[in-house]
Order: sequence, then C-alpha cells, then structure tokens
Amino acid sequence: MLTTIAVILLILWVLGFVGFHVLGSFIHILLVIAIVLFLIRIIRGENPLK
Repeated sequence: MLTTIAVILLILWVLGFVGFHVLGSFIHILLVIAIVLFLIRIIRGENPLK
C-alpha cells in the first residue's frame, strides 16, 4: 500500500513539475513524501519496488 501511495505521489510530482509551475513548493513536498515512504519500506525490510 505504501508503494502505491509513493508511486501516485511521484506521478503527481512529475505532472506538476512539467505542467504546473504555480504550485512549485507543493510539488516538492509531494516528492519528499514519496521518498520518505520509499525509505520506510526499505527500513522495514520490505521490497520497495513490490
């Protein structure tokens, strides 16, 4: 479930980075959240790409 959320946030970040420069800080917050969720899975010992 965390991976799904991380992937969705990453996709939203890419779309926002390409198309919506107005929400610049919000988009970077989404990227940070996606990376944190990815790292949580690694720390727990789960496969982060599953």
